[in-house]
Amino acid sequence: MPEPAGEFDLIERYFVRAGAGPAPRVDLAIGDDCALIDGGPDTQWAVTTDMLVEGVHFLASVDPEALGHKALAVNLSDLAACGAQPRCFFLALGMPRADELWLASFMRGLFALADGHRCVLAGGDTTRSAAGITVSITALGDVPRGRALLRSGAVADDDLWVSGILGDGALGLAFRRGEFTLAGDDASAAIRRLERPQPRIALGIGLRGTATAAIDVSDGLAGDLGHILRASGLAATIHWDAVPRSRALQELPVATQQRYVFTGGDDYELLFAAPRSAATTIESAALAAGVSVARIGHLRSGQGLVVLDSDGRAVDIAARAFDHFRHE
Repeated sequence: MPEPAGEFDLIERYFVRAGAGPAPRVDLAIGDDCALIDGGPDTQWAVTTDMLVEGVHFLASVDPEALGHKALAVNLSDLAACGAQPRCFFLALGMPRADELWLASFMRGLFALADGHRCVLAGGDTTRSAAGITVSITALGDVPRGRALLRSGAVADDDLWVSGILGDGALGLAFRRGEFTLAGDDASAAIRRLERPQPRIALGIGLRGTATAAIDVSDGLAGDLGHILRASGLAATIHWDAVPRSRALQELPVATQQRYVFTGGDDYELLFAAPRSAATTIESAALAAGVSVARIGHLRSGQGLVVLDSDGRAVDIAARAFDHFRHE
């Protein structure tokens, strides 16, 4: 039996219209973290849409305030990956019933994050949904014309960097599912990483003109890096010991750590490429944004991803992003 089509296969087959040509005022369409829309001689609008579905992206028992935060955060993370400043968003919400206590809590979490980034709710839609809660948000931000961070600008010998730590989103989900236990502080930290990710807006803006390519890590390091490699026509080498991980994650078996980091997803950190000469500039931008960054590898000519351990031996990883149509 042939392997069923995955999420990215379906996008390529049915949503990307080969030969359709550019639409008026659409500078960049499908294929990046955001579309770019002509906003005049000095500006482009970055536009992104994400959907969260009960039972797929979140458990029915999730705190609605945390869900409101995350629903907007995953969109703002896409804007961060383009170096865009958030401006407004549109909310479409499907609910099985009109639960006002749930809705008040959900909107409290959403508005707290929106207010922190001066991002305004500009419209949307609500409807009854018999299948559970569905949240869809479209967010808009602006970026100076020609300064957006894309997946396609990297060159061979660029360094690879990530913000924050990786793997704790998947760690939090595994804990929520009861796959293992965590101590109190470790459990709280992992759950917060899963349910209240922090979009790296300030860092994305600070990387304009320095990073050659960027993406947010939403589907796992291997898969999201794969998007940069395909768009830029390059290969990559990552040094496993350089990948930033929490103490709690490092206490797990190495194979589990690598699965969570490379294919787990839900981290919403920035992965970006930059010239080797830009290290000081990057560290200054990270300091100004209040975010840690780590140099984890480099880009090279060729195809594929190689991960090396501390002895320089290749690590066997499943280099595939999380895919909604291949993961059960």
